[in-house]
Amino acid sequence: MSGFDAFTDKLDYPVYVVTVAGPEPAGCLVGFAGQCSIAPVRFMVWLSKANHTHDVALGAGVLGVHLLPAGQGLAELFGGRTGDDTDKFADTAWHRGPYGVPLLDDAPAWFVGGVLARIEGGDHTGFLLDPLHVHAPSPEAPVLSFRDVAGIEPGHPA
Repeated sequence: MSGFDAFTDKLDYPVYVVTVAGPEPAGCLVGFAGQCSIAPVRFMVWLSKANHTHDVALGAGVLGVHLLPAGQGLAELFGGRTGDDTDKFADTAWHRGPYGVPLLDDAPAWFVGGVLARIEGGDHTGFLLDPLHVHAPSPEAPVLSFRDVAGIEPGHPA
């Protein structure tokens, strides 16, 4: 284990599903994301270049970012399968939201953000988002964390 792994193994933070409208909806589980500015409000999500969703997101002007409910159903669906050969949206309830972004019905909170910039970051691309529409009706709802999904095998390994 590298020194940095010893540091990151101590962390636990929310995981997200990022969705994007394309010819077909796309989405993937994201572990690297967070608010990066207070004024103006900004949020950064990092998508693996190995993911189908990454390629769709490169051409998108908006992305959906969802917190996940407790339990691994949505995390397994969006993290353990690849959109290259699976229609993930056929196996979950969703609807089109602002700008046509696919929104997961079971997510306890989500926002749709406009893509302000894309930043290269090794094996991930960062998408700097301006939150445009936010839905967070229940601040008490528990959300899934990185440690909760540690055992999910990636559907599209790097």
